[in-house]
Amino acid sequence: MTSQHEHEPPCEPSLIRPVILCGGKGARLWPVSRAHFPKQLADFGGGPSLLQDTLRRVGGARFSQPILVTGEEYRFIVRDQAAEATAEPECFILERAGRNTAPAVALAAQWLDARCADELVLVLPSDHVIDDPRGFEAAVHAAIPAAEAGKLVTFGISPTSADPGFGYIRFAEPKSGAAFHDVLEFIEKPEFATASGLLESGDYLWNAGILLFRVKAFLAELANHAPEVSAWAKAAVAQGASDGDFFRPKEEPDNLPCPTISVDHALLEKSREIVVVPADMGWSDLGSWNAVRDRARQDASGNAVRGNVVTLETGDSLIYSYGGATVATVGVKDLIVVATPDAILVAPSDRAEDVRKVVDELHDRGDLSGEMPSVIHRPWGTYQTTDRDERFQTKRIVVKPGAKLSSQLHHHRSEHWVVVSGTAEVTVGEKTFLLHENQSTYISAGTVHRLANPGRVPLHLVEVQCGTYLGEDDIVRFEDVYGRAGDEPKG
Repeated sequence: MTSQHEHEPPCEPSLIRPVILCGGKGARLWPVSRAHFPKQLADFGGGPSLLQDTLRRVGGARFSQPILVTGEEYRFIVRDQAAEATAEPECFILERAGRNTAPAVALAAQWLDARCADELVLVLPSDHVIDDPRGFEAAVHAAIPAAEAGKLVTFGISPTSADPGFGYIRFAEPKSGAAFHDVLEFIEKPEFATASGLLESGDYLWNAGILLFRVKAFLAELANHAPEVSAWAKAAVAQGASDGDFFRPKEEPDNLPCPTISVDHALLEKSREIVVVPADMGWSDLGSWNAVRDRARQDASGNAVRGNVVTLETGDSLIYSYGGATVATVGVKDLIVVATPDAILVAPSDRAEDVRKVVDELHDRGDLSGEMPSVIHRPWGTYQTTDRDERFQTKRIVVKPGAKLSSQLHHHRSEHWVVVSGTAEVTVGEKTFLLHENQSTYISAGTVHRLANPGRVPLHLVEVQCGTYLGEDDIVRFEDVYGRAGDEPKG
C-alpha cells in the first residue's frame, strides 16, 4: 500500500476532470439490474454498458483522466469495463458502504484537493443516457465560465411530462449575456399533482444530476453547509491508502460519523452559489422499464423487443429476453416482459415504478435472485450456475486469458472440471498439468487446487460440484493474485 500523494502526475487545471459515480442498488430495472449488478454495468441497447457510454462521452481532448467512485464489490468489473471502453482512469475510489452522492462526491473532491484545488470537476452519474453528445459538450462548454468564477453549476432538462420520479429546479431569468440561471429552489420528487403544476408553470427544469465546479469552491461550500460530510471525507482520504489504481478511504476515520445523504439535500438546496445551465442533450435517467421502451427502437405496433422474441397481436409493449430463452406474447398490450436465465418479470406498463417492490419482497423471502445476477463477475472471469439440487450443482466457468483463480480448498464438496474450449492449467496438490478441449479432472474434498488459463483465448469449462454443502463460503483461500481479503465467493 502507498499513500495517495506518491508519484502523482502534474496538475492540469486547463482540463476538465470527470468524476463518475458508479454506485446504486439496481432495483428499478430488475431482473437485469440487481444489487450486485446495478444498471450502469448492464447493457439495455444491445451495445456498451451505460458506464462505458459515460466513459466514452468524456474521452475527448477537453477532459483529463477520469476518477471513478464505486463500491468495493464492483471494483473488478468496473475496472474491466473501463478497459474495454479503452478508458484509463487515474483512480478508482472504493466505498465499502454506500452513503449516497454527497459523501461520494466529497471523497473525490478531497482526493483531488491536494493534487490540484483549481481543477474543474465534472460529476456524472454512470447510469444515465445522453443521446446527443454534441448537446452535452455544448452544455458543458456553456457552464465553464460560471464554474471558473466559483459557482457550482447544475444542468437542467426541459421537462416533457409531470414525472414524479425526477428532481425539479426553479430558475431565475438569466443575467444579460449569461448562459446560466440562478437557482431559486430545488424540489425533490414531488407528488404527481405538484409536478403537473410545475410543468404548467414553465419555470422549472428537471435536475440532470450533473455538476461542474472547481474543487476548492465545492469543498468550501461543503464545509459551510454539510460540515459532517466535509470533516468525514477529509479524514477518510487523509487516512486512506492506495493499492495500485484503487484508493480505499478510511471507513471510520477518528470515529467521525457520516450521514447517508444526497448532494442535493446536503449542499445544493442550501448554497447560494448554485446556478443551472439548461441543456438539450437527449438525456434520460433510464429510471424504469418504460423509459427503456421509450428510447428503444420500436416496431410498427409500438413494441420494443430484444433477443429471441415472438409477438403475435401484441402492441405497445417491451419484451426483452436475455440469455437465449424464447419469449412469446399473444394478444396483449401495454406489457413489460423481461426474461433472464434465472428470473422473469411480467407487469403492466403503468406499474413500472412498482418493480422495486418485487426486489423488496424477494429480499424479505431471502431469495438472492433479487440481489445476485445470474452471471457472477470475478477479476479472473465469470461463472454461472446452470443447475442445482440438494447435493449437486453445475456451473459454467469462463477464465480470461492469462488469469488464474486463487489456490484453495473446499471442506464439504468435490469438483469435476470438463474443458469445453481453451486450455486449462490445473494444480491439484503438488501436481500441475494441462487440460485441453474435452478433457477433464476430479478434485476431491479437502484437496488444495488451482485453475489458470495460460492461453490467449478465454477458457470455458463446466464444473460439477457434489457434496453435503455447496455454499460459496465453503472456501479456504491460500494465495490470490488479486489481493482479495477472502470475503468474495468462488475463486
